[in-house]
Amino acid sequence: MPDRPHTPLLDQVSSPADLKRLSDGQLDALAHELRTATISAVSQTGGHLGAGLGVVELTVALHHVFDAPRDKIIWDVSHQSYPHKILTGRRDRMPTIRQKGGLSGFTKRSESPYDPFGAAHSSTSISAALGFAVARDLGGACPTGHGDAIAVIGDGAMSAGMAFEAMNNAGHLGKRLIVILNDNEMSIAPPVGALSAYLSRLYAGEPFQEFKAAAKGAISLLPLPFQDGARRAKDMLKGLTVGGTLFEELGFSYVGPIDGHDMDQLLPVLRTVKARATGPILIHVLTKKGKGYAPAEHASDGGHATAKFDLVTGEQKKAKSNAPSYTKVFAGALLDQASRDDRICAITAAMPDGTGLDLFGERHPSRCFDVGIAEQHAVTFSAGLAAGGMKPFCALYSTFLQRGFDQVVHDVAIQRLPVRFAIDRAGLVGADGATHAGSFDIAFLSNLPGFTVMAAADEAELVHMVATAAAHDEGPIAFRYPRGEGAGVTMPERGVPLEIGKGRIVQEGSRVAILSYGTRLAEVMKASEALRARGITPTVADARFAKPLDEALILDLVARHEALITIEEGAIGGFGSHVSHLLAENEVFDKGFRFRSMVLPDIFIDQASPADMYAAARLGAADIEARVLDILDIAQVRDKRA
Repeated sequence: MPDRPHTPLLDQVSSPADLKRLSDGQLDALAHELRTATISAVSQTGGHLGAGLGVVELTVALHHVFDAPRDKIIWDVSHQSYPHKILTGRRDRMPTIRQKGGLSGFTKRSESPYDPFGAAHSSTSISAALGFAVARDLGGACPTGHGDAIAVIGDGAMSAGMAFEAMNNAGHLGKRLIVILNDNEMSIAPPVGALSAYLSRLYAGEPFQEFKAAAKGAISLLPLPFQDGARRAKDMLKGLTVGGTLFEELGFSYVGPIDGHDMDQLLPVLRTVKARATGPILIHVLTKKGKGYAPAEHASDGGHATAKFDLVTGEQKKAKSNAPSYTKVFAGALLDQASRDDRICAITAAMPDGTGLDLFGERHPSRCFDVGIAEQHAVTFSAGLAAGGMKPFCALYSTFLQRGFDQVVHDVAIQRLPVRFAIDRAGLVGADGATHAGSFDIAFLSNLPGFTVMAAADEAELVHMVATAAAHDEGPIAFRYPRGEGAGVTMPERGVPLEIGKGRIVQEGSRVAILSYGTRLAEVMKASEALRARGITPTVADARFAKPLDEALILDLVARHEALITIEEGAIGGFGSHVSHLLAENEVFDKGFRFRSMVLPDIFIDQASPADMYAAARLGAADIEARVLDILDIAQVRDKRA
């Protein structure tokens, strides 16, 4: 690693087994070196920083006390797993993280036996850990063996319903299971909701909760502050629940809160729990996101995700944008609509900055709702707002909207409620890889009766689609747009509602028509330029709508051309499939008409730059050109000339 920091202890660690021989004092020093190495690595690659810095001591303590990979340490979301990766034999590969052919930015089962469970969406760790615990007790076959199952989950992730579903089940089963609540009072954005307030109250009074069944009789093993606090802490939750904390009511023994940056507190607690726990136990650990690196500590998001940065100043080395990002364009367009319609409100699930709704919240705080990491609730809450006469814009990343699909079907579509879905990060997103790709929303929304589904070809179209959604009261409507900057087109002064289900001709040509859905239109136009040099000028159309289809436009293209190609930034089963069905029902194929659809391949594409990912998907200009030549039987001539 270039400019590798001085880390004499860390240099001796090639696997967690090497931590076993270190004294408690050496572990403290190792944590300092690990924090330095993490900061150095991320400064060179960019990536998730703050979450990892917050769990450095916890990572060292876990790998010292427990026996991974036999013991399964499951990091919820796992963007905090960089220190874990460094300690588990991947330090030399850290310069490749989140890059093509390199380490994943999250835990990944195929990457290391120390990653027992892949994660990049939140709130799954307790369910997975319980699965490991039950598999252990049932004699399941696991290549690394079976030991303890340990879920490390943040306070933001704990707010999601799935975490409580898992805890309820775990409390009922009574299996030995360790849950570590990493409470930094922040997920990506500042925490919201009653659970956050509840956790704050837990450590606003007496600092430490009494050990229950798992560690009864072990108080004397703790430092003196623990002993005093443990004997007094029952009073701190008086009146909240009968008999103890919310976690105890779910069947968990509760330990904490403890300082997650103090090895003198972490190590005794973890050792005691390892030695004595019999059923499910929750350890409440307080940490600081971005700990130990001032620029991250002072950042509003705790240094959650960064570009490459200067180690001394923390200044990020971001490329200058030539055009506004799609997210900012959406935010501006929504603000414009909301300034003229006080029924418009905005909903996001713990991503106000990422969706651009932080700007809306500043301007219209009473109409902006961050519901926390709770996409299912976000969708049904939006449905209730719509039923109550408001105009909700539910802004979610495509990959996160998947988590609320049942609610989209049952609570929105069946009731034909006019919820407006603003779907950010559509298509392939780059360094976050397959877990964050927006691959499936075209297919799963276009299947639903009564849904209107749009995709913006550029940032100007996005402005018009926001206006279209604001004006649409006949049922649910969605529009998608990618991550990153726009195409640099001329922007309209104000959005104008589009006619529902109507596309547009971008370029007239002959022989072959290309029907684009979404932002691949720019690549289509590049391909068209290359084809024109060959004497072929395709007709290019922007579909705008996947549902309802512009049937008249599509059938007219068929009537005037030898062949039709559709292209979209989505998986099979989406826009192209709907066009194919239309053509089949109109007996177009019976007459020998040529049709091809270009979609994302039937694989999960690993992280790389968006350009490299689209190259792997064969959805670039050169691929479009080749498909046109092939469908016109010109490819063979081209190959002979080569």
